[in-house]
Amino acid sequence: MWSPNPSTLIMLLLVFSLFQVPAFAIRKSYIVYLGSHSHAPGVSKVDLQLVTDSHYNFLSSYLGSKAKAIDSIIYSYKRHINGFAAFLEEEEAAEIAKNPKVVSVFLNKGRKLHTTHSWDFMLLEENDKVKRSSLWERARFGEDTIIANLDTGVWPESQSFSDKGLGPIPSKWKGICQNSHSVPCNKKLIGTRYFNKGYLAYTGLKLNSSLNSARDTEGHGSHTLSTAAGNFVPGANVFGLGNGTAKGGSPKARVASYKVCWPPVNGSECFDADIMKAFDMAIHDGVDVLSVSLGGDPVDYFEDGLSIGAFHAVKNDVVVVCSAGNSGPTPGTVSNVSPWMITVGASTLDREFQAFVELGNGLRLKGTSLSKALPKSKLYPLISADEARKSDASVKDAILCKKDTLDPTKVKGKILACLRGETARVDKGEQASLAGAVGMILCNDKLSGNEIIADAHVLPASQVNYTDGVAVFAYIKSTANPVGFITAPNAKLGTKPAPFMASFSSRGPNTVTPEILKPDITAPGVNIIAAYSEATSPTDEPFDNRRIPFNTESGTSMSCPHVSGVVGLLKTLYPNWSPAAIRSAIMTTARTRDNTQNPMLDASYVESTPFAHGSGHIRPNRAMDPGLVYDLTTNEYLDFLCALGYNQTLMEAFTSNRECPKPAINLHDFNYPSISIPKVLSGSVTVTRRVKNVGPAGTYAARVVKPAGVSVCVEPNVLKFENIGEEKSFKVTLKPEGSRKALQAKKSGVPKRYVFGGLNWSDGKHYVRTPIVVAAA
Repeated sequence: MWSPNPSTLIMLLLVFSLFQVPAFAIRKSYIVYLGSHSHAPGVSKVDLQLVTDSHYNFLSSYLGSKAKAIDSIIYSYKRHINGFAAFLEEEEAAEIAKNPKVVSVFLNKGRKLHTTHSWDFMLLEENDKVKRSSLWERARFGEDTIIANLDTGVWPESQSFSDKGLGPIPSKWKGICQNSHSVPCNKKLIGTRYFNKGYLAYTGLKLNSSLNSARDTEGHGSHTLSTAAGNFVPGANVFGLGNGTAKGGSPKARVASYKVCWPPVNGSECFDADIMKAFDMAIHDGVDVLSVSLGGDPVDYFEDGLSIGAFHAVKNDVVVVCSAGNSGPTPGTVSNVSPWMITVGASTLDREFQAFVELGNGLRLKGTSLSKALPKSKLYPLISADEARKSDASVKDAILCKKDTLDPTKVKGKILACLRGETARVDKGEQASLAGAVGMILCNDKLSGNEIIADAHVLPASQVNYTDGVAVFAYIKSTANPVGFITAPNAKLGTKPAPFMASFSSRGPNTVTPEILKPDITAPGVNIIAAYSEATSPTDEPFDNRRIPFNTESGTSMSCPHVSGVVGLLKTLYPNWSPAAIRSAIMTTARTRDNTQNPMLDASYVESTPFAHGSGHIRPNRAMDPGLVYDLTTNEYLDFLCALGYNQTLMEAFTSNRECPKPAINLHDFNYPSISIPKVLSGSVTVTRRVKNVGPAGTYAARVVKPAGVSVCVEPNVLKFENIGEEKSFKVTLKPEGSRKALQAKKSGVPKRYVFGGLNWSDGKHYVRTPIVVAAA
């Protein structure tokens, strides 16, 4: 029989004991959402501390002690939003979620960040022919309205945030200039705050001085905030291009910055815990409009910090405008789909920064760029990136000009043709430059179609559309000695057709509640000039040492603040209008035709649909006189939640003495300024809507544009209004007609079963347009 020696026995016992130690459960940051507070006006610090203590006591009942609860909680939401963010184990979070007083428990998720001519293109600077004044003039350029954004912070030295010509700060403002020695405020930039605890909790990074500041070191926040409400800045340009007077939609509004986005980790930059805290404070501070150019995948409304924050903001009469996302043109990608927010898609301007590509076979192809010019001394040899690959690189990676795929011996002294996709556009130019290229032609892939974006490339470059890109590659392969040239960029106004939808703009249908059409509206979001951070380069790449005060950016992040600026004007002009009335005025006065008077197109030059543009392209001057609006109250949003299945106990978390209606409302009857029928019509469907008169007395008649294969009946089809504020209801009945085959829609980028139409109420002066979307086959 074997007998171990004492040292061997001790070792065996140690190993055995290690296996008996239970593994530590992983603690992650969660948000515990408890609904709303019902603070009386003039809430005191003592009241707020009582809220925090209640959160500690609540959590201690699950963790075993108040000390553990205090150590666990990251944020206590105590002003308008009720809840807290805390480190929890998965089992603890699951137990808390069972509490009937808890609305939801969800992980602290990360989210991504989604001009001199755009306002002129939107006709905001053009006086109305009847009233002889624009919305700008009538709304006093947004004077004393407070517009804030949740973003990467602000560059306070930008002239867009100069307080020249502004009077005292509005007395309603309760905010602060946090860490003002780092980011000074003035009578224009009246408030700054930063929120980083959710970011630190998720990433595990240590706090440092760069994280204790609202200063914008990335550029995105300054760009979006100045687009919404930047002051007038003459002579703004990007490398001498697009010269003009930069200004925001509400140039005399006051602005505030809430920094919730930080250097990205695993692709995420902005975290729910910080977003919710920023919303809670912004409501308290007294903002009128919140512009939020960030988002993530669409999820349940109360497992989404942005949606929760927006709900409480709208409940407190703050209008929330959000970007639709940059995941297009794939259907069902639209984010920020809550019915209490305005969701904005991106479309183009009639301005291009043209940089032509000239080929040795005589072709001259129109591209776009903001880069420097090639010397006009000769034609340069051309090479396709797939032909310039290193021996160990794949053709697929090389043609995309990915890092370490290009052979300098093949590229040096030539213009390199790269394919768009997978990596950043400006990074492709950097790889081309590192390999010795004198220039780059960036050719769109098929998905990007005709959407070309002007970038400040680090070498002479031009981006061309898909068709022209095919021609470039074909020419290179057709001859033994291909040559070409790239012209210097030049700003050109009046290009046609415009607007058309950007291919990157996220599309409907709404995957959370398909009865609510999203996006709501589209606005300029391609090649937008606005203020920028001088802490980074125009490409935001580490290899680029250039610094400029204004830059072009593209994305729904840029279209969102255009709408926020218009909302600021409407808030100034109509301070008593609800957020829903303002959204309705913007949606029902939108336009679905371009500057050729033809239907708006998609980036692939086929007709755009409401899944891309919502109600259409924004028209600010029309929005100030919509005639009728579809209004909504907080109670109606609560009825909407009841219809989704939220029970009476949870409703009491938002407001006392509010019962869910029995039976619950039909989601088709929710008073939204669009009609969406997501289930296939097998019989008739009747929806109810209600409109409020906000103009003079008048009689409105209904006119219908039928979706293909669907009959539409409106009852009554005439509405007569005698007083401002008068409301009337009507019903719209839809039913299939003809064969199933006739119901197939022939639109690109949407499921084929959808067809589109519209309802227009008019008194001969006002045109109140409502899109209709029907799943017909």
